[in-house]
Amino acid sequence: MRNLFVTGGAGFIGSCFIRLALAEFPDCRITNFDALTYAGNLDNLAGLDESRHRFWRGDITDRDAVLAALVDGTDAIINFAAESHVDRSIASAHEFLRTNVMGTQVLLDVAREREVGRFVHISTDEIMGSLPENADVFFTESSPFAPNSPYAASKAAAEHLVRAAHHTFGLDTVITRCGNNYGPRQFPEKFLPLMLANAMRDEAIPVYGDGLNVRDWVYVEDHCRAILQVMARGRAGDVYNIGARNERRNIDVAQSVLKILGKPASLIKFVKDRLGHDRRYAIDPAKLETELGWHPLETWESGLEKTIRWYRENSEWVERARSGAYREYYARQYGNLSLESGV
Repeated sequence: MRNLFVTGGAGFIGSCFIRLALAEFPDCRITNFDALTYAGNLDNLAGLDESRHRFWRGDITDRDAVLAALVDGTDAIINFAAESHVDRSIASAHEFLRTNVMGTQVLLDVAREREVGRFVHISTDEIMGSLPENADVFFTESSPFAPNSPYAASKAAAEHLVRAAHHTFGLDTVITRCGNNYGPRQFPEKFLPLMLANAMRDEAIPVYGDGLNVRDWVYVEDHCRAILQVMARGRAGDVYNIGARNERRNIDVAQSVLKILGKPASLIKFVKDRLGHDRRYAIDPAKLETELGWHPLETWESGLEKTIRWYRENSEWVERARSGAYREYYARQYGNLSLESGV
C-alpha cells in the first residue's frame, strides 16, 4: 500500500502509526488529515519527511474537506480521528457523537465514492463494557457490545456503521480494538502521562476511587505494528482485538511509576470516582496472534522504561502540551489538585 490517508495523525497513536509506516515502507506516502483539537499536536510530527508526509488540517465531518484532501488512488484510509476521553464525554457527549459517529460515516461515504482500497477503523475495547473481577474471562472479537460511557457508545455506533458499509456496499473494511496505550507523545490528560508529568514535578497524582480498576496495557508501537498487519493482511469485514496480555490495576501502575522515578507514594491522591467507571478490561488477542503472527515486542517493564525516558528527555514537549486549554480542563476535572503546586 503506497498511498495512505490517515485521520487523526497528529494525535498520540496516529502520529506513532505514521512514523512507523514511513519507516517500514520506504515508498509509502501519507496524507495526514487532522482537525488539531485539544489533543492534536503538531509537535508530534516534528522531523517527518515532508516529501512523503503531507499534513492537511480538516474535520472528518466536513465531506468537502475530506474529498479535497484525499489523493486519487488512495490504497487505504486509516481512521484514528476520534474524541476519546471518557471524562470529557461524561461532561458533554455532543462532540463525541459528531466526530465518532457522523465523522466515521462521512469517511465511509467518501471511501466508497473514491473507490479507496481498504478502510481501517480504529476502535476500542471499551465498547464491550466491563468484565468481572478476578475471573478468567476476556474480551474476544465476538463479545457483545455493552458500552457504559458516552464515549464507548459513540465508538460502538461507529463500528456498526463500518460493518454496515461492508455488508451493504461491499466496502473492504477491517476493525481493530485495543486497550490502554502508553508510550511517547501521549496527551497528558490520560492516566499514565498525567502521572509522569506530575510526579517529575513532585505534584499530586490523582487516582480515581480505590485505584483497583484494571486495564490491559500495550505499548503504542506494538499497537501500531498490529494495525499495519491488519491493514495489509486482515480479512475483509473482520474485527481484530489487539492486546499484550498485560492487565494492571491503576494503583499498581501509579506505584510502578513512582518507584522508577524515585518519588514517594504520598504523591498519590485518591479522588472521587468517575461516573459509571468500568472495573476491568482484558483482551484475548489470540486471533491476531494465530492469523497474522503478531506478538508485542515490548514487555510492560521495557515499554515503561522507554516511556519514562522519553518524557524525561522531552520536558519542553510536556510543558507545551500542558499549557492552554489543558490547564482549564485539569482544574475543572480535579478541582483543588493544582497543576503547579500539588495539593
